[in-house]
Order: sequence, then structure tokens, then C-alpha cells
Amino acid sequence: MLTFTYHPDYSYDFPDDHRFPMSKFRRLHDNLAGKGILDRVRLVAPEKASIDDLCRVHSRDYVTAIAEGSLDKRALRALRLPWSAHLAHRSFIAANGTLLTARNALQYGLACHMAGGTHHAHAAGGAGFCVFNDMAYTACTLLDSGEVERVLILDTDVHQGDGTARMLADQPGTFTCSLHCAQNYPHPKAQSDLDVPIQAGTDDDGYLDVLSSTLDRLLLTFAPDLVIYDAGADVHTDDALGKLSLSSAGMRERDRLVFERCHDAGAAVASVIGGGYDLDREALVERHAIPFEVAFEIASKLGLRLEKTVA
Repeated sequence: MLTFTYHPDYSYDFPDDHRFPMSKFRRLHDNLAGKGILDRVRLVAPEKASIDDLCRVHSRDYVTAIAEGSLDKRALRALRLPWSAHLAHRSFIAANGTLLTARNALQYGLACHMAGGTHHAHAAGGAGFCVFNDMAYTACTLLDSGEVERVLILDTDVHQGDGTARMLADQPGTFTCSLHCAQNYPHPKAQSDLDVPIQAGTDDDGYLDVLSSTLDRLLLTFAPDLVIYDAGADVHTDDALGKLSLSSAGMRERDRLVFERCHDAGAAVASVIGGGYDLDREALVERHAIPFEVAFEIASKLGLRLEKTVA
């Protein structure tokens, strides 16, 4: 059964002219509902992670500071988001959203999360609009529980997944791969297990050629049980922080390639939305909707039931 993960508290009252589009999670839900897609999938909501849960990958001092609102000014500058009780609440929920998505992917082959991809968060602090690293948290939780043996983090956000790379550098059973714009944030870069820097201005054909060969090599050599796929929308040519030149059609082919190749290799896929920046929020949400639309379109091919369900 095709399963999408969402919680209404992902978006909250937040300045809509802020660089970070906090409303995009609610808008994405409403976009997919308006297209009738949510009537044909199983929609699930995660429970809030505990402080102890997140201390699996983050320092207790940092997790507690997020919960209590005691971050210092330097930490807030790195985070680039104003702390609030709403921010803390949604961050504890969203981390478990990716974990729930991964567990549904392991059961059904493919699942998608309407949040996640907060790959700049490090063990002792947040950065670049990322509070907790949902992908590192999910990978470590599933490995520790014995639910998986090998997890591939396939990060196609336009920015390098520096936090994920550092947090999982010494974690057996994981492999971090980041395909990112070479000339973009962060500076300096971390060292992933495999970094694939892509030159600014690269278009659909150039990008897809690199992704195809990279993914085939990883699926053959690493043979993951689970792929956590960061389907960042900021690779789009119109993204305010992107620097790559993918079209919406190119993004659609990117997602199709990942879902189908992983299925053919016997790897489950948990998709998260990653970054995307545009003051035209509706245009941005259309880009974020692409992996959900692709998952919906190919669900029957992947052997997933599509049926009207109650959220």
C-alpha cells in the first residue's frame, strides 16, 4: 500500500516572507489533496519523538536546548530560524515522520514523507534551517533495532548533506552519497562516503546521466536494504538558492529513476522532500509535489495497492 506521512503541525504561523517557507508542508498536503491523490493513498501521522529518542544521534545538551528554548545567539544564527515552542514541537514530530516513513517503506517497498531531509543538522547543533537530522536518526534507529543491515542515504538536494555525512561517518551499515552543486552552500564541504559535485548550471541531461551511473554503482556495490532519498526541490532552475538548471520534467525523471531502479534492485525507498526556496509558494509546492505524483503514478507497477483510505 502506498503510504504518505504528514502531520498538521508541520506548518505553523510563521512570516511568509521568511527565506524558509514554513507554510510549504501544509500547502503540499492541500496540493495533493486537491489533485485527488490523498484519496487513493494511506495517509499516516507520526507521534512526537522523545528527547531520549533523538539523543541516539544528537547531544543531550542540544536536544534539551531545542525543547526548552535555551539556544544561545550563536546557535540561533547557525540555525537561521527563530526558536519557538511551535518550531520545537514540529521538529520532534518531523524526525519521527521520517522514521515512520522508512518503516512503511520496508513493509511496502515505497513510502513518502511530506517533510524531512534536514541534512545540515549536526550532532551538537542545527544549521541551515535544519533542527534535527531526521535521516541520520532514522538510519541509526533502524540499524540499532536490527530492522535493517544496510542503509543508503541518497541525497539529491542541491546543497551537500554535510550534517548527515559527519554524523554517519563512523556508523557501520550506512553509506552517504550526496549529489550537490559544487559551488553552493555549505562552505567548506564535509566528506560523504561518496560526494558527487555537480557544476552550476547543469541541465536535465547532464544531471540525469550522473545520477543514473552513480545510483547503478551504489545499488550494485552497497546493496542497501533501505534507501532514504532526499528529493530536494532546490535543484530546479528557478529555485532561489539552487544554481542548477533542472526543469520540472527533469525532476520528475530524477524521481522516477530512483524509485524504479531501487525497486529493481530490491531496495525499499523512503522519500523526504528536502529543500526548496521560492517566494512564489504555489510554484514551489508544485515542485515538491513531483515525487509524490511520481510515486502515485508508478505504485501499481511497484506492486502497491491504491485504494481510497481514511487518514
